[in-house]
Amino acid sequence: MVRATYTPLLARLGTGGTIFLAVLIAAAIAVPILNQAVPVTSAFHVPTYLVSLFGKYLCFALLALSVDLIWGYCGILSLGHGAFFALGGYAMGMHLMREIGDRGVYGNPVLPDFMVFLDWAELPWYWYGFDNFAFAILMVALVPGTLAFVFGWLAFRSRVTGVYFSIMTQAMTFALLLAFFRNDMGFGGNNGLTDFKDVLGFDLQASGTRVGLYVASAIALGFGFLLSRYLVTSRLGRVLVAVRDAESRTRFLGYRVEYYKLFVFVLSAVLAGIAGALYVPQVGIINPGEFSPANSIEIVIWVAVGGRGTLYGAVLGAILVNYAKSYFTGALPDLWLFVLGGLFIFVTIFMPKGVVGAVTALKDKVKPVAPRPATQGASSG
Repeated sequence: MVRATYTPLLARLGTGGTIFLAVLIAAAIAVPILNQAVPVTSAFHVPTYLVSLFGKYLCFALLALSVDLIWGYCGILSLGHGAFFALGGYAMGMHLMREIGDRGVYGNPVLPDFMVFLDWAELPWYWYGFDNFAFAILMVALVPGTLAFVFGWLAFRSRVTGVYFSIMTQAMTFALLLAFFRNDMGFGGNNGLTDFKDVLGFDLQASGTRVGLYVASAIALGFGFLLSRYLVTSRLGRVLVAVRDAESRTRFLGYRVEYYKLFVFVLSAVLAGIAGALYVPQVGIINPGEFSPANSIEIVIWVAVGGRGTLYGAVLGAILVNYAKSYFTGALPDLWLFVLGGLFIFVTIFMPKGVVGAVTALKDKVKPVAPRPATQGASSG
């Protein structure tokens, strides 16, 4: 009975998905133990700064997963997912700023420090409610989801596809970048939101809080993967692949293609917003630079490096590229962008299906071929 209950889930995950979840669960358990229970003097101790770094990687992995969901399985190449990520981050940042209260530099219990500095008389209406954590979490999903719904509805109804859609999403991101740079928008201008103190009453600088945020990021990534995997292996997922491979034929068969594309685009934006919300308290700042179109292009590179259309490949690509970024920005800071560009060119030419695709192809190549059974006539002769 138990076997009949769990077999469909394992079948949906596949070998790669099962391995990925096992590694994620192991990491979610091992890192906190090695940070909290192992003495600092031990070689196996994981410093708190590494816990935050790993948590940041997990947030990027969830962001890459959201892009792979629409690009790998629906053929929608979005160059604007950095905007959804940043909007989720700003929603969480606004809550963290309200949590500071009178502990700010100017001691104002209502207005954040940057508003006091800019002589704001009162709190803008769109900041109302962000002192409540539940309301902030709702906005983390609602704001990116609403923007994706409006943008997607207008674009998909007009049958904007391909490179034109990519350009439009990039233009949207750049417009938001310029808007959030303005001081009169009420989001901190060029400096953004920073100097956070705590979340849900827990000190953000405490190692226990850092571990909690890391575990929350791992859980979000796990649920995001399970949801995406369930979606792409369902009937709806087969329709999405049909839209990717032959949109005109799918439309001819009677499917409302724009509805399917709109649904997966909104879901992807919500996942990106959640990733941004988890990212902000771990890095301690959110500013308009997160809207940079270059960031959205970099996300696409993560997915391409890992292997699009696999989900766990996007996660792998995000972690590999960001680990390389952490290393090269320290060792060769002036050459990192050239390394990133060269990596993308190399993958495009020599590994068009990414790391996962290359490993799968190599595995198929070295797999022994089973001998063909002898025919009855040959055996009798």
